[in-house]
Amino acid sequence: MNGPLVEPASVPDWLRPLVEISGDLDSTAFTRFTPPEDEFTRAASVLILFGHGERGPDVLLLRRADTLGSHAGQVAFPGGGADPEDADAVATALREAEEETGVDPSGVRPVAVLPELFIPVSRFAVTPVLAHWHAPSPVHAVDPAETAAVARVPLADLADPANRFQVRRSGTTYQGPAFTVNGLFVWGFTAGLLTVLLELGGWAREWDRGDVRDLDVALRDHLLATD
Repeated sequence: MNGPLVEPASVPDWLRPLVEISGDLDSTAFTRFTPPEDEFTRAASVLILFGHGERGPDVLLLRRADTLGSHAGQVAFPGGGADPEDADAVATALREAEEETGVDPSGVRPVAVLPELFIPVSRFAVTPVLAHWHAPSPVHAVDPAETAAVARVPLADLADPANRFQVRRSGTTYQGPAFTVNGLFVWGFTAGLLTVLLELGGWAREWDRGDVRDLDVALRDHLLATD
């Protein structure tokens, strides 16, 4: 079940709206896909870790290694598939975050669980876990074969209209939000989830949803600009 894991009054004011609303949400707030009841899915979790840095609230993101077989080079939240030893979705999210970014779990306080979200391309049923980074620790790409980079991205930069647009994939029906921020190109599942969280958390600003770019062209331009 999704909802708060702590009393909303016990979290910082800037994070409280997300914790308070977490129990009122269902998967349709984030995606049109629902896990099929008659087909195999694999349980997974992601850690949406909010901290407060020099430039205000931020969120921890990583860029997957370019050599991976799936989702290579994509920006994501720390996370992955559940192991049999994991007690629950929260345990999966914390374990994966530590393995990928080196974050110290003792400084992380899980505060809410969001609805399970289905990703058709990978067959994952993903549980997003919201957490407050009350005692931030150094983070880095623990295994370069899996993770290329790790970054704390200010929410103000994600909400900046200059960093936002939409992308469409040629030959498919896919169209969705994207961000170029702090040297990262964010699209797909992660960008969609961030878009909703910015709205629900009260951080969103008006941006040009009519700015729709071809995904391959936008990715190429980003790589050229960051080389």
